[in-house]
Amino acid sequence: MNILVLLKQTFDTEERIIIENGKVSEKEAKYIINPYDEFAVEEAVKIKESTGADVTIVTVGPPRVESAVRAALAMGADKAIIVEEDSFEGDEFTISKVLAAVVKRDSYDLILGGYMAVDDGAAQVGPRLAEELDIPHIATITKLEIENGTVKVEKDIEGDTEIIETTLPVLLTAQQGLNEPRYPTLPGIMKAKKKPIERLTIEELGLNLDAIQSKTEVIDQYPPQKKTEGKILKGEIPDQVQELVKYLRSEAKVV
Repeated sequence: MNILVLLKQTFDTEERIIIENGKVSEKEAKYIINPYDEFAVEEAVKIKESTGADVTIVTVGPPRVESAVRAALAMGADKAIIVEEDSFEGDEFTISKVLAAVVKRDSYDLILGGYMAVDDGAAQVGPRLAEELDIPHIATITKLEIENGTVKVEKDIEGDTEIIETTLPVLLTAQQGLNEPRYPTLPGIMKAKKKPIERLTIEELGLNLDAIQSKTEVIDQYPPQKKTEGKILKGEIPDQVQELVKYLRSEAKVV
C-alpha cells in the first residue's frame, strides 16, 4: 500500500506571535508541523508498521519547511516531496492544484492529512484535493480500519458517532482523538537525515503559475483584543437581573 501524507508547516499558536505590517513576523515565529497533520503522520506510520506500507510526506512552501518534513521522517515516514516555492503565497485553491499535480505523478491508495491548519482554519485543502483527484473524501475521522481494500472510519458528530465505509483509494482528514502522535526517537532522527527528499518546482510539475493564482487575498491580520475584566453580580436574583440588563444596555450595548 502506498500512503501519501499531506503536511503543512505552521507557526506555533502556543508561542508569542508578533504581527508586523499585517503579517506574522517570520523572524520571531516558531514553526512546527501543523498539529492536525501530526495525527495523519502517526496514523500512516501505524499502518506502515502493521502492513509494511510505504509512507511519503508531501508539502508546499519555502525552504524552512524542511525542518517539519525531517520531523515527520523521524516519526517513521519513508520519504518526502517538497514543492519549494518562495515566490507566492497560495491559498487553498492554489495548494490543492499543486498537490494534485504531485499526486498524479504516482499512484497512492490512501491520502491522509489534518482536517485543518491552525494558522488559517479553512479546512479546504483536503476536500479540494479529493475533488481534483475524483476520489472519495471523509473529513475529521477519529478511528480508521482498513481491510481487503475496504475503509471503515468513525467521526464525531455533535455528541454521537458516525460510521462510514468506502473503498480505496480515498482521502481522509484527521481529527484530534484519532491517535496520540509519537515523539521522534534519537535513532529515528538520525535515520531521517539519510531519508530521501525530492524537491520540485511549479514549473517541473507542468503548472502555469498564472492559472493557479490565489482566489482569495488576506487584507490584514491582527491579534485578538484582550479580554476585559468580568463583573460579578451580587444581591437577590431580581436585583441581579436588573443590574445585568443595565450593563447589557449601557456598556455592552447589545440590548
